[in-house]
Amino acid sequence: MDKKSVTVIGGGPGGYVAAIRAAQLGAEVTLIEKKRMGGTCLNIGCIPTKALLDSAHVYHEAGASAGIGVVASPHLDWSMVQERRRSVIDRLVLGVEGLMRTNKIRVLYGLAGFLDPHTVCVNMADGQKQRVSSDFFILATGAEPLVPPIPGAGGDICIDSTAALSLEKVPDSMVIVGGGVIGVELATAYHEFGTKITVVEMAGNILPNMDRTLSEKLKADMEHRGIRIMTGAKVCSFEKKGDMCACCVEQEHTQITLEAETILLCIGRKASLKGLNLEKAGVRAERAILTDAFMRTSAENIYAVGDCNGQLMLAHAASEQGIIAAENCMGGSRSFDGSICPGGVYSFPELAGVGFTEEELREKNISYRAGVFPMAANGRALIYRQDTGMVKVLTGEPYGELLGVHVYGPQATELIAEAALAIKLEATADELIDTIHAHPTLSECVREAALAAQNRAIHTGNRKTRG
Repeated sequence: MDKKSVTVIGGGPGGYVAAIRAAQLGAEVTLIEKKRMGGTCLNIGCIPTKALLDSAHVYHEAGASAGIGVVASPHLDWSMVQERRRSVIDRLVLGVEGLMRTNKIRVLYGLAGFLDPHTVCVNMADGQKQRVSSDFFILATGAEPLVPPIPGAGGDICIDSTAALSLEKVPDSMVIVGGGVIGVELATAYHEFGTKITVVEMAGNILPNMDRTLSEKLKADMEHRGIRIMTGAKVCSFEKKGDMCACCVEQEHTQITLEAETILLCIGRKASLKGLNLEKAGVRAERAILTDAFMRTSAENIYAVGDCNGQLMLAHAASEQGIIAAENCMGGSRSFDGSICPGGVYSFPELAGVGFTEEELREKNISYRAGVFPMAANGRALIYRQDTGMVKVLTGEPYGELLGVHVYGPQATELIAEAALAIKLEATADELIDTIHAHPTLSECVREAALAAQNRAIHTGNRKTRG
C-alpha cells in the first residue's frame, strides 16, 4: 500500500509539530519553510521575548536583594543580553532541525503557492522553482504584526515587536501602543532595563481577554512600579519631532501629545496568507483561513492550524491543532476545543488563566461560586517576595465543577497547567481539594482558592462566594 503524502507549509510550532506527528503515523512528509525553522515563536516571538524578560527579572532581583542579605550593584551589559537571546534561539532552532532529520522529514526553504488543491510551487531560496504534489496539505503560515490605519504608523516612526527584541541600545523612553499580552510583556521588560514606559490602550483595561479583577491588579502593580498606563485612549497620529517620536492621543475628549525615543506598536497580529494562492486550491479565507473543529478548510484535503486560522493565536494551541490535523490526515477524527486552552502573560508577576472568566459567566447567566486566595497568605510567595498576587477559582452550581481558574503571581504560567488538566477531566472543587498539595509550594494557593469557593478556606477569611 502506498504511503500517504503530507506537505506542511510553515515550520513554526504548529507546522513542525504537525510534520513530526504525520511522520510518526507513517506519512511521507515534506515541510516548506520560508525563512528559518521554528517560525515566529522560536525566532521573533515567544522565546526571545521570554529570554529578554528573564534577563530583566534577574537584573531587577539582583538590584533589589539587599532585603534578603544579598547586597549587589548589578551592571546591565546589553550586548550580552542580546547574545544570550540569540544563543537560546539558535539552540532551539538546531533542535527542531535535528528533529526533522530524525523523523526523515524533507525540508524545503522557500515560498509556497498553490497551483491546484494537490500541488504547490515553491519559489526556493536559491531562486529555483520546485513543484510539490501531496495527498494532504497542512497550512501553518502563522501571523504578522498589524499596522493600524493611523497617520504616520506605516513609516519609520514606529517599530513593531520584532524590532523591539533587537534594539541596538535600551531606549530612555518608549510609548507602547497596545495593552495586550505583547505590549504588557515588553513594557515589563524594558521598564526593568530602565526605560520610561507609557502604555496606551484603547479598551477600558489592559489585557481585556483575561480575568478583569486580576488584570486590574496587574495594572495597579505596574503603575506602582512607575509604568504609566492610559486606558480608554485613542491614538490619532504619529510624527517625528527632531530626535524624538511623537504620538497624539485622545483620552476623555482631550488630546495630548506623548513624546518618546521609541514608539512600539503592539495592537495585534493578522494571518500571513500572502502568496499562498488559496483560491486556486478552493480554500476559503476572510481575515484568516476558515476551518472547522477538525482543522479542515473548505478543501477536504487541506487543513490549517495556528495563527493563520485566527482561532487562538497561541503557540501551544498551534501545536495541538497541528497534531489534530496530522492525525485527521491519516484517518483520525479529532477536534480542537479551545475553551480549555490556557493563556499566560509573562509580566512581573505573571498572569494566567484557563476556562471561563467571571465576566463570561455573568454574560452567559451561569450560576457559579468564586473563591479567591491571596498569595500574601502563602509561605512560598513570601519567600519569593512576591506577595501581591492571588488565585481565583470559579465553580459551577450545584455540582461544584471547575469552570475557570485564574492566577496572578509568581510562576502563574506553570501553576495553570494543573487547572487546565482538572477542567479537561471535568473535575470538581472537591476533587481538587482532596488532592494533597506539597508544602511549602505556590500550588497550595490553587487548593486554598477552591476551599474559599466553598467558604472553607483555612489560611484566609471566608466571604460571599456566589456569583
